[in-house]
Amino acid sequence: MEDLETTTQTELAVGSAYQAAHPWVVQAITGFLSACFMEYPGFRVQRHFDEPESGMHIWLCEIPATLKVPRLLKRLQADIPACRISEHSAAKDARIRYIVETMEG
Repeated sequence: MEDLETTTQTELAVGSAYQAAHPWVVQAITGFLSACFMEYPGFRVQRHFDEPESGMHIWLCEIPATLKVPRLLKRLQADIPACRISEHSAAKDARIRYIVETMEG
């Protein structure tokens, strides 16, 4: 019988100012998320895309309930230039969006 583990849909986004300061960071985060797919059963990147209105690059991830997102984000921060990650709730679909931004905001 299949294991029915619950997952949540979470967005990881990179702000346009951070992308402009570090153009390679989108590739680095894509690689990081690919490694997470290999390491954590149930973790998936459903899609990634550019959001023209905000200028952000966004990854839509399916994260198993057993995986602690803050721990995952700490590991990500160790692999990319100094940043702050802010948490926002998207009201329209109740997804949580984590935004990687410059330290200045």
